[in-house]
Amino acid sequence: MVERPASALKELVENAIDAGATRITVKLAGGGIELIEVIDDGCGMAPAEMALALERHATSKLPTDDIEHVATLGFRGEALPSIASVAQLTLESRVRGAEGWSLTVDNGARIAEGPAALPPGTRVRVEALFGRVPARRKFLRSTRAEYAACLDGMKRLAMARPDIAFAVEHDGRRVLSVQGGESRPARVAALTDRALQENSVAIDFEREGLVLGGVASIPTFNRGVADHQYLFVNGRPVKDRLLVGAGASDMTIGYLKERKQFGTLIGSFQALQHRAAHLYSELEV
Repeated sequence: MVERPASALKELVENAIDAGATRITVKLAGGGIELIEVIDDGCGMAPAEMALALERHATSKLPTDDIEHVATLGFRGEALPSIASVAQLTLESRVRGAEGWSLTVDNGARIAEGPAALPPGTRVRVEALFGRVPARRKFLRSTRAEYAACLDGMKRLAMARPDIAFAVEHDGRRVLSVQGGESRPARVAALTDRALQENSVAIDFEREGLVLGGVASIPTFNRGVADHQYLFVNGRPVKDRLLVGAGASDMTIGYLKERKQFGTLIGSFQALQHRAAHLYSELEV
């Protein structure tokens, strides 16, 4: 279910990541209530895939029946129709070497489709979220609060993928821009505090198939609040006080117990017995 602009934005950006995008551009207006536009340079979708992606309980992301090895962040066929049922959604996409195509759905009703001129990749435009569902729209917070939630979500996704370039505009003003191919310390520093790169140490740990790596700030480089704590599992932002607290406890010493260090922890785990589970985590404290 789409709860607010930030949740719709998260789904659209995760789709772009799954498409193999190297650059993702986001344009917002009115905190994402009036407009959310996500543009990527990923693999794109053919017209038939686009139609399937807009159907409920369907997906264009499963090329085989081997669902145990699926590593995508989400399913186009779940997010897109949910968003299109409460807004006007225009989906434009082009596979390299083919003609682009456009589909527009207005609050669940398909109203237009046809050829579209765009570079390879996908562009999704969401307008007037909950515009015809006043009972849902009245529960949204202020434009400023909704914008802050969108920006926070984008920062988390950008931290998880330093290999991808991200740009975000709000009401025509650039508010976030990071280049692809950065090192993780550089990406985390760009999104938190530039001084982190000169005030951090590397973490590299491996035992019984569990690998942890990343960066952590030196004890004297810290904050009085825990607003820079992040955790990612399989590339997904997750809020878990127990895990974040465990990492913070291990990196906090003596008189600094009330201070919050910066840092990044990345873990990966390959389960035994042919189960294709894997774990990726990132902890920022």
